[in-house]
Order: sequence, then C-alpha cells, then structure tokens
Amino acid sequence: AHKKPAALSGGMRQRAALARTLLEDRAVVFLDEPFSALDAGTRAAMQELAAELLHGRTVLLVTHDPAEAARLADHILILSAAGAQSWPVPALPAPRPVTAPEVWACQSALLSHLRGVPA
Repeated sequence: AHKKPAALSGGMRQRAALARTLLEDRAVVFLDEPFSALDAGTRAAMQELAAELLHGRTVLLVTHDPAEAARLADHILILSAAGAQSWPVPALPAPRPVTAPEVWACQSALLSHLRGVPA
C-alpha cells in the first residue's frame, strides 16, 4: 500500500492494473495479456475473478496462451499474416475447469495448429 508502482514486482503491477480495470464500470473491456506475469495459482484465481466480475460485458482478451483461450473464451480468433481465423471453443460455459477434457482437447489442437503440427 505504501510502495510506488516502480517498486512493485511485475506480477504485483499486473494485479493492480487488472484490479483497476475490474473496478471500472465499462461496457467494453480490453485486456492485453492481463495474466501473463502471474504464477499458475494466482493466474487461475484472477481468471475466475475477472470472468465473474466481467460477466455480461464485452471483453476483448488478447493472449498468446492456448490454455487461457480454451478456458476463458466465448469466441477464439487466431490472428496471423493470412488474416483472422475462427477457432471452436469447448461447449462448457466459461470459465471452464482447467481439468475438463474438452479444455485439454481444445488447448492441444490450438497449440498444434499454432505450431503448424497436425493435431
């Protein structure tokens, strides 16, 4: 509470920025890699909190993490030099359990696609 932003770790700064975003009452929210500097446990907790607090709003989440996309997205768009490609999401409601087989399958297929490897 008494530290300047520059004295905080990357993860602490990221959590503070996400908290500010979650407290704003905006109809559209843009999140660019909001969970990337967090440890796995904190990341999962913050993803769930964000999903709960942003429910009913339009959220554009940019991520390079196939697991995060498979767990959180209602729609996945893969952006590349060739353009935008839609990717199917698991049928479960978001946020999906990390242990759900549908999430693992989506994550695996998405990662294979991104690497150019047949699934």
